[in-house]
Amino acid sequence: MDRSYLFAPGHNEKLLQKVFRAGADAVILDLEDAVPPTAKALARKQVAAALPHHAAWVRINPAGTDLAIADLEAVAEVAYGIRIPKVESTDEIDWVATRAPEKPLICAIESARGVVNAFAIADHPAVTHLALGGIDLRKDLGTGSGNTPLQYVRSHLVVAARAAGIAPPIDSVYPHIDNIDGLTREAGRSRELGFFGKSAVHPTQLTAIHAAFAPRHHEIEWARMVLDAFDESGGAAVKLPGGEFVDLPVAERARGILSMCR
Repeated sequence: MDRSYLFAPGHNEKLLQKVFRAGADAVILDLEDAVPPTAKALARKQVAAALPHHAAWVRINPAGTDLAIADLEAVAEVAYGIRIPKVESTDEIDWVATRAPEKPLICAIESARGVVNAFAIADHPAVTHLALGGIDLRKDLGTGSGNTPLQYVRSHLVVAARAAGIAPPIDSVYPHIDNIDGLTREAGRSRELGFFGKSAVHPTQLTAIHAAFAPRHHEIEWARMVLDAFDESGGAAVKLPGGEFVDLPVAERARGILSMCR
């Protein structure tokens, strides 16, 4: 699974040249909020030219709009996948999926209505990820800037994704580029709630994001101990020396931790 999703505005040729060398696990080329109205056509042209040479997601403009129609006509065939902004219903997913068939879709939840419909959105067969659009969601809900106001939403999205059998949700961008400590704390809290991966707006954020979503040393040691004991038992339930009970779900969690080691 990808730990970091680095955004780059499609109209900025200099950033388009740099973003694929920045060290992110995944890149999202933006045609939406980071692109001014007068530069939309340029952004489409430059993103479409870059995609045959680099695997990347593309954030289009809101589904159903003329801008999104033009976006998908330009990039649907060559994008790795599509990130749909401000998703509130499965109708928007259907609209994109018919224009980008067989492409994986990230659905950004950025409004109260999107939160309410998150279970249906996650269950759509074209959707591979939910993503939290925290800045827009805070605006829609009228909340403060701390982590507490969105804790319920984060847990809600984790449950929706898990119930649908898709990957854990992707956390929102942290807009304060120079505050790496704040980024680290927010990413750590999201990981504890069940998120995996976080969007980024600047390459300097990648190291902290990768560290936050990497297994901790004590988790790796625990996972190895669990799997050693489980294998020695022949797959039967077993008690560890410290008293912890290990059965198949615990062993699968341990395998998942080791699979994230890079």
